[in-house]
Amino acid sequence: MTSTLASPAGLRDRPAHRDGNVLRWLAAYTSSMVGDNVYYLALSWAAVRAGSPAQAGLVTAASALPRALLMLGGGVVADRLGPRGVVIAGDTVRCVAVLGVSGLLFVAGPGLWPLALLAVVFGTVDAVFMPAVGALPARMTSRGQLARVQGMRSLAIRFASVVGAPLGGLGVALGGAATAFGLAGLLIALSVPLLVSVRISELPPDDATGGAGTTTAWRDLVAGLRYIRRHRVLAPLVLTIALGDLGFVGPLNLGLTLLADERGWGAAGMGWVLAGFGTGAGAASLLLAVCGRLPHAGLMIAYTIFAGSVAIGALAYVPGVAAAAGVAVLIGLLTGLSGVMCGALLQTQADRACLGRVTAVSSLVSLGFAPLSMPLSAAAIGAWGTGPVFVVSAAVCGLSGVVALGARDLRRAELPR
Repeated sequence: MTSTLASPAGLRDRPAHRDGNVLRWLAAYTSSMVGDNVYYLALSWAAVRAGSPAQAGLVTAASALPRALLMLGGGVVADRLGPRGVVIAGDTVRCVAVLGVSGLLFVAGPGLWPLALLAVVFGTVDAVFMPAVGALPARMTSRGQLARVQGMRSLAIRFASVVGAPLGGLGVALGGAATAFGLAGLLIALSVPLLVSVRISELPPDDATGGAGTTTAWRDLVAGLRYIRRHRVLAPLVLTIALGDLGFVGPLNLGLTLLADERGWGAAGMGWVLAGFGTGAGAASLLLAVCGRLPHAGLMIAYTIFAGSVAIGALAYVPGVAAAAGVAVLIGLLTGLSGVMCGALLQTQADRACLGRVTAVSSLVSLGFAPLSMPLSAAAIGAWGTGPVFVVSAAVCGLSGVVALGARDLRRAELPR
């Protein structure tokens, strides 16, 4: 498979932050992500009102299973059909589904079955939507701008997480879950015309599928997995991402709640710690968005992972909220930087014709397997306390740094200029 690809004149000659084409995509992506955050808040609120806490938990988790089961196939679909059309179709289906449930809630009381069905639809669409989202930037701009685009995308995710929850809460306060769902649907709908206006480059005819579309879908999937396994940078990079997420998700989600409860910090204290983490992660995304490229990418990934692992282990032993918030800023900065750099290398190292499948494998690890560490972390904290579990989690994160440092080609990898 080749990496030298033709593109429409002028499409790739401008820096990403000055390229109207990229900015339209970024606006569409941001609107869709804010809508996602509003949707998840509305779903959890409506599920709690309609059933027991256990039933609400099942409804909110209903999207995870189809997403995990279908993600790899979604990568094949994104590579076969092209990421732009898949993203447009995905946002359209998500919009229609959310607005449909909003209308249903306006005329009838909340029920668990419509909410569960909506969650399943979202998870199924996400299995195709997420790989396509990952494959789209490489078709809009040059390889030298992909790192900056990754930083811009990470900033959009941070913005959506900060803005989405208050918007969802406002919707619930004004008109209940139906209004919040309606707001989510409108935000997702806003992304569709913006995506339609985005131009992408086409792959050359001899490389238009990268193995996808010339055989059966199963063989395309196997070819994509083989491509990752044989790639000297992508194979250790995916393993690095997997180990980092496994060690990070548990302590920085459920584990932090249990730590705040154990130390008597309360919800306000936990909020300060989360704000510190978000501030650090946002600063890391902004750094790459502004600079566009950082030297010695492979080495920087390994060293920031090592330093971030130490900070994660230390979080369980700090004396108070102020110190914990300070450590959280450091964790956010270091893990955010390593995460954005991993994403940028993934974008620039993978052949564009295979990027949907590469993104699918990476997303499956992050969204399918890593969340499994949360109940395990909770059980372990109940048995041994927060300190030992945070240290073990930090060691798992550190192991991902060992992989990055030990793989010669990943260690020497650079982002393109």
